[in-house]
Amino acid sequence: MQVRHATAPDQVAGMDTEALRRRFLVTEMFAPGEVRLAYSHEDRIVVGGAAGSVRLPDPAGLRAEHFLERRELGVVNVGGPGTVTVDGVAYDLAPRECLYAGRGSREVSFDGDAFYLVSTPAHATFPTAKATLDDAEPVRLGGQEGSNDRTIYKYIHAKGIQSCQLVLGVTVLEPGSMWNTMPCHTHERRTEVYFYFGLPPGDRVVHLMGRPEETRNLIVADRQAVISPCWSVHCGFGTRNYAFVWAMGGENQAYDDMEPVAIGELR
Repeated sequence: MQVRHATAPDQVAGMDTEALRRRFLVTEMFAPGEVRLAYSHEDRIVVGGAAGSVRLPDPAGLRAEHFLERRELGVVNVGGPGTVTVDGVAYDLAPRECLYAGRGSREVSFDGDAFYLVSTPAHATFPTAKATLDDAEPVRLGGQEGSNDRTIYKYIHAKGIQSCQLVLGVTVLEPGSMWNTMPCHTHERRTEVYFYFGLPPGDRVVHLMGRPEETRNLIVADRQAVISPCWSVHCGFGTRNYAFVWAMGGENQAYDDMEPVAIGELR
């Protein structure tokens, strides 16, 4: 399990491309027969990937008897059809479907091509639950005129799967649309992680981050994640349409608790 330390806004100004990527970009998340994890001190979020027939490990860095002793977990299938088993109960997940495992779940295993994992600390217990695209709360936003025609599927949130603090969903952009999350914003009370997928090998997303008045960019490939601290904007433009998992953890679960930034204010 990698460890990523928290970063103050004034530290970013002096970072070159490689430093930015080491601190905020999570790559090489999927390897057959492995679970790869990254622990961020930004709200203590853990992100990772599971591929093949594997079990969720108990990293020594968590100082816990088992991974979900004090945590909750969101799983999104970003590969072909697969199965996630939680304490002996198997859940079949089609592509882009979601499973939530609550605090106290002892054994979690995976059988499939690629499962994206997001975990936050939890101080309350909620039951394991599955959600399909039909179960989600879809919101259609944007349009072709702004190259941002997209559908947001809310999975783990106040009106969907219940959790302690984790909020998670999937956004799918329509063909011909490449901009995401415009106008952009910050979350002063929550950290957000963007996981991009559905990109062909030769395509990329240019992810904007940093303070609105002093943005930086990360060039992101398929199945890579960006850790977005509470003070950072987060939006991007791809060389073609794609999908991404957005996940948040922090002080509250209010989806609209954000500080919008007008496009004209970005620098």
